[in-house]
Amino acid sequence: MPEPFHVELVVVNMFHGEAQAWIERFPLEEQVSFPAGYAPLRMNRELGVVGLVTGVGTTAAAASVMALGMDPRFDLSDAYWLIAGIGGGNPELVSVGSVAWAEWVVDCDLVHEIDAREIPDRWSTGRIPLFRKRPFEEPPGDSLGEVWRLNSSLVSWAFGLTKDMQLPDDPGLANLRAGFPAYPQAQQPPSVVRGDTLSGQTLWHGKRMNEWATRWMSYWTAGNGTFATTAMEDSGSLLALQRLDSARKANYQQVLVMRAVCNYSFQPDDLDAAQSLAREEKSNYSAYKPALDSAYIVGSRVALEILGRQQKDRRRGAFVENLP
Repeated sequence: MPEPFHVELVVVNMFHGEAQAWIERFPLEEQVSFPAGYAPLRMNRELGVVGLVTGVGTTAAAASVMALGMDPRFDLSDAYWLIAGIGGGNPELVSVGSVAWAEWVVDCDLVHEIDAREIPDRWSTGRIPLFRKRPFEEPPGDSLGEVWRLNSSLVSWAFGLTKDMQLPDDPGLANLRAGFPAYPQAQQPPSVVRGDTLSGQTLWHGKRMNEWATRWMSYWTAGNGTFATTAMEDSGSLLALQRLDSARKANYQQVLVMRAVCNYSFQPDDLDAAQSLAREEKSNYSAYKPALDSAYIVGSRVALEILGRQQKDRRRGAFVENLP
């Protein structure tokens, strides 16, 4: 059996639209059969990069990441993992077209739930932590996969490298921002920020749900996390990576998660929640194309820096000392 291919970096996208820029521009031109995954892998052997498309949702992401991690063709033991996708954005903290680097990822599907028409009057939500009797009951208890924390030093490094980057802006984004006059951050041009991700397969929308999401993030992170973006896969990917780390097939300390904002998580002033959600059709999100561009622009900057430093240090026979 040939020696496994040593991977320097895995770029994780969730669907083909996110992956296309990496395939064409990075590039990741080679296609490799991947029967256990959602789609064929893409590779750049010269750089030591593998591109993985997981499929949409936490379960698909967990299965695809685990399948790659256990694939005997690859040595991923010291690879960096860059999860680079698009998602919703909290207008209280971020604007469309922006990119957020997450230190905390909190799952929003592991809950008890009572229909909104039956919740007690004194409750703010019908969503209750597992094994608790009321919303946000303290203490939270042990996480069963509700909360994940990334390497803070690595996140700070990636944010510091990209925080001053200029991202695409256009009149369409400005028009979207204008619908949120009461939210100063939502009216800013696209930028790179630090902000955390709520992950789950429920595509929620609206001001009431946004209030719950903000509290849910704070609840599971003891007030340390700040809800900035929504996603559908990241908690599943991190679960797989943590287990691969336990098996010494991945390094959980070398994982980054970034999300570019393609739509706001609640409605503008001139629409109700249902009208706003109806406007967000698949592949037609308010800022779909600018978010894809921003995700690649920011993600590729970090990817190239990681690869340059790794290869430089490998040539001189040293460990990577200047990456967290």
